[in-house]
Amino acid sequence: MVQHQSLSEEASELRVHAGCRSCGAKLKRSFVDLGMSPLCESYRSEDQLDTMEPFYPLHVLVCEECLLVQLKEYVAPEHIFREYAYFSSYSTSWVEHARTYCSMIRERLALGRNSLVVELASNDGYLLQHFLPFGIPVIGIEPAHNVAQVALAKGIETRTEFFGLDLAKRIVAEGRRADLIIANNVLPHVPNLNDFVAGLAHLLKPDGIATLEFPHLARLIEESQFDTIYHEHFSYLSLLAVDAISSRHGLEVIDVEELPTHGGSLRVYWSLRQPGRRPKPSVADLLAHERDLGLDRLETYTSFTDQVRRTKRQLLALLIELKSQGKRICGYGAPGKGNTLLNYCGIGPDFIDFTVDRNPYKHALYTPGMNIPIRPVTALDEAKPDYILILPWNLKDEIICQMRHVAEWGAKFIIPIPRATVIDPMEIFS
Repeated sequence: MVQHQSLSEEASELRVHAGCRSCGAKLKRSFVDLGMSPLCESYRSEDQLDTMEPFYPLHVLVCEECLLVQLKEYVAPEHIFREYAYFSSYSTSWVEHARTYCSMIRERLALGRNSLVVELASNDGYLLQHFLPFGIPVIGIEPAHNVAQVALAKGIETRTEFFGLDLAKRIVAEGRRADLIIANNVLPHVPNLNDFVAGLAHLLKPDGIATLEFPHLARLIEESQFDTIYHEHFSYLSLLAVDAISSRHGLEVIDVEELPTHGGSLRVYWSLRQPGRRPKPSVADLLAHERDLGLDRLETYTSFTDQVRRTKRQLLALLIELKSQGKRICGYGAPGKGNTLLNYCGIGPDFIDFTVDRNPYKHALYTPGMNIPIRPVTALDEAKPDYILILPWNLKDEIICQMRHVAEWGAKFIIPIPRATVIDPMEIFS
């Protein structure tokens, strides 16, 4: 264990600004340049509309050595995440996904009252709440104070700070190590990958397991999911890249699952490297599949730009045609990914009258950059638009089912990714 700790701590010293945030190599190759864009969760109040709004480059690079796709740290995490507008509990399907996972992992690891579960980026307690009825001790790590307050109100122990090796050492010094560490959609948000992974390895019990979920880079490339690129996401991950990161910290990937969430994600199982332990065949199978897709070749990454530009032109052509016909278009949702799409494509109030969101935290605010008003979902029933652009397209099935009554006035849905598609709810629910 001493050797493992020194390996991990040494790797954690690879600094973010030295080059590649995984291996430290110099970054020279472009993956895609989406121009200048505001922070995707920096929603604006009406009295801010006449003030300057900061924009930052959204130029993604790929490391020629380890093939990690990444964005430079233009904005410090402290600026992005201390007050955050995303609350996981407002997605019904995501809460159900969390509940199903907790039931599965509790049985798989035989978790009980003497276990410890730690979630990194625990948000409003949407996941850890499912362990409480079983008396399983939990710790949430959530740097956004406004979001963490919701978890605390649920009775979930929550530390409001950023996770890294320093915090891991302090928790271990309290005599606590984790049987299970959960990190759902947090690894892409971490600018200093090596410090984060070093902390995770330090906090695990010798036989502990960490599970990490993140959008799969293969799906991003295959389906032109460029809107999942924004300043809050510092890295875009393949299993090949994650395998390289884990080996640097005395960890190994022992299992992997492909998930439908967020347009296609991976759930990776990490453990401390142990002699004689053999990963499940799923690991070798997915690594081989990624190589078949060309994720081990630089040209696969450098050709992505042309694909993104085609997707942009297709969506704009559809919106321009509909507006030329006098159609009224509104949006559904105000997610971070939607703001990347709106800003890169230049879609503002001239195309979309307003968008709606289930999260009351965003009501009466405006989308960053494009300044589209955000209203409650009931505003769609009042406006009765001809078309509804679904910005969180990864939740399109859930949203179309919830909003199927719009067929009563003949409204149709527009799905922007992977290509602009019109869906008529009358054809689905008739």
